[in-house]
Amino acid sequence: MTAYAIAHLADAEPHEDVCVYMERIQETLDPFGGRFAVHGGAAEVVEGAWPGAVVVVAFPGMAAARAWYGSEAYRAILPLRTDHIEGDVVLVPGVPDGYDAGRTAARLRAAL
Repeated sequence: MTAYAIAHLADAEPHEDVCVYMERIQETLDPFGGRFAVHGGAAEVVEGAWPGAVVVVAFPGMAAARAWYGSEAYRAILPLRTDHIEGDVVLVPGVPDGYDAGRTAARLRAAL
């Protein structure tokens, strides 16, 4: 089942280190089947506030997402971003094909 690395990054001034990070990140994703699904761009905020940018990387599963984040190759370039841009990053599993939120609601209702 697809898993995602989701980053909510604060606005930041351009920096050479961040450019190097962006140039090198794909080579860290490739061995784990990672691909960008969202990479910055203008977010259309329809509820609440959303300062900054969002990045979403899709992986074949949670094991691949975890392995990528913990990999030597990624850990080596990570400070190029974190030294200059604050943010939050989460790894989350996707839902299976045919997922129905109504069934989840029924399970929650039964537990009330």
